Amino acid sequence: MVARCALADAGGFRLWPIFSAAALRRKVLEVLTCGGGGGGGGGGGADGGGSCRGRTPYRSPQRMPRPRPRSDRLAELLRAEEPSECGGGDDDGADAVARKVEALEELKGVVGALQAGGGEPCMSRVEAAAAVRRKAKDDAAAREMLAMLGAIPPLVAMLDDGGDGGEEEEVTAAALYALLNLGIGNDTNKAAIVQAGAVHKMLRIVEGAASAALTEAAVANFLCLSALDANKPVIGASGAAPFLVRAFQGACSTEQARHDALRAILNLSIAPANAPHLLAAGLAPALVASVGDAPVTDRALAALCNLVAACPEGRRAVSRAPDAVPSLVDVLNWADEPGCQEKAAYVLMVLAHRSYGDRAAMAEAGATSALLELTLVGTALAQKRASRILEILRADKGKQVADDASGVVATVSAPQERGCRGEEAADGEPADAGMSAEKRAVRQLVQQSLQSNMRRIVRRARLPQDLAPASAESLKALTASSTSKSLPF
Repeated sequence: MVARCALADAGGFRLWPIFSAAALRRKVLEVLTCGGGGGGGGGGGADGGGSCRGRTPYRSPQRMPRPRPRSDRLAELLRAEEPSECGGGDDDGADAVARKVEALEELKGVVGALQAGGGEPCMSRVEAAAAVRRKAKDDAAAREMLAMLGAIPPLVAMLDDGGDGGEEEEVTAAALYALLNLGIGNDTNKAAIVQAGAVHKMLRIVEGAASAALTEAAVANFLCLSALDANKPVIGASGAAPFLVRAFQGACSTEQARHDALRAILNLSIAPANAPHLLAAGLAPALVASVGDAPVTDRALAALCNLVAACPEGRRAVSRAPDAVPSLVDVLNWADEPGCQEKAAYVLMVLAHRSYGDRAAMAEAGATSALLELTLVGTALAQKRASRILEILRADKGKQVADDASGVVATVSAPQERGCRGEEAADGEPADAGMSAEKRAVRQLVQQSLQSNMRRIVRRARLPQDLAPASAESLKALTASSTSKSLPF
């Protein structure tokens, strides 16, 4: 066998024996580097004397790549933790499922006792209703689950037992408070309670000789149920408005019942369809009479705003209430209650926009000075509403002056001479020399009122006290160069 030499001349070949010294050295190197022999005496051939390419590689243990070092302790910990984690997770999941199943079975038992009418030997209806009240107090999921299991219809049915006293009253109170907790924070339950007929049954309870506890529980339920917009027209048309107004006014009601009744009335007044029912129950005079009561004034004014905005009958009812305009004007001076000022200004703005008699009553009650003060130191909303009322009053006054001027006939008569004498007296004699004692007293009262109002405005605006006029002359000098155009309308 021969092999071609790459260094041979271009025109010929050189014959090399296959087992030359160079071939032997190459074989030895291949054995040392590749770890394998040449495959026999005649295994070389034209591939260069037996290359390691194309053969199945065999690597000695010394040449194999060693794996990345790993701590035996860490491996042991991992092997020990993996089963424990899997097993622990299963235990926790099993425990959670077991607890949920146990809670569900307990709720089923409570609802079963309610539906069985107390037939369960281990639980009476009162105990079942108390359990519903306790479980639904702070657990939203329990409220939803109890309603899904059917707890609402039997609780509503328990209200038919009435509240005549003894065991019947205890059952009714337990059902009322259980329904109250089921409806808190759950609109679906609120709607379900109303659809089950609870409103009319509660009204039948309170129309009788119900105790203060049952009245308070019924009022709290009306407050809860009236928070849902879909329930507002139903409750208003059911005849609950007179009961709530009586609970708000009644001296026999507890303080909690009175506040809850007002809040329920406020919820109902949001729906314009309830305005006739509330007005027929005498709500407007009751709200106006409570304006001076600090704990309830804010909500009372809010309900008045809803009434005057709902319909013209509401505006007329508020206007006809005793001392309505003076009470509202007095609220304008409550600097520490900006929300009350805003609501009172809104009611006055609606009254002034629609009725000349209300505008005259405002002027008589001294609303102008209070409104001017409110435009200076009130909130942005109060300033806007006060400015609007002042514009209405100014336009009404200008119209009245124009009507009076058009009906006056200029004649030379005794009143005109008295006017001339008055002007002459202004030079040397007192200006009120020709006035009667009554007119002088009225003028003095007006001047004192103006001075008092100016001092109060300066004090509310937190200006230096020396800016307030101390006498009628200084007040006249202060206002002599001013016109109505300079007022902050």
